[in-house]
Amino acid sequence: MWPLLQTVTDLEDGAEVLRLRRYGVIEARQGRFYRVRLRPFPKIASVPEILSLGKLQHQYFWGDRCVVYYNQPRRFPNYIAVKYFVTARGTRLATVWRALAALDEIARLKGADALLCDVANWRLSTAIMVRLGWEPHCPSRWHRFFIRRFYGDYPSPAPWIAREEELAAV
Repeated sequence: MWPLLQTVTDLEDGAEVLRLRRYGVIEARQGRFYRVRLRPFPKIASVPEILSLGKLQHQYFWGDRCVVYYNQPRRFPNYIAVKYFVTARGTRLATVWRALAALDEIARLKGADALLCDVANWRLSTAIMVRLGWEPHCPSRWHRFFIRRFYGDYPSPAPWIAREEELAAV
């Protein structure tokens, strides 16, 4: 039995723990992967939380920080759902890429077929999502669902490793 709360700071060393645990929070800071905090329960995002807390967090918290909550549903173990994606006001694109690359690596470790998300922020356009490797899924009037399919063809794990010369260029 594992502890309820665990933290993984190296994806390679924590591969076995990440493979077994279903719920986590990926955190990237200053263009680098920082950690994955594993949770005992799934993150349940609600519309009031997104509309109130999400906006307040982005407005009043400064820094180069990105947080991604993910769940691996018990009914669909081959999929990972991105439940909540939070950035601070000064977050750079490199930090977002590191968080998404860590999410891809976790999907590879788990052998997930796809990543799923419901985008509530209208500033995040379909074109941006497509550029990041996501495609529209299940059209709906009230929701914008996106999927990133793998089916055994995962991106190289190298992009989440921050190189000093690469960070200086960003």
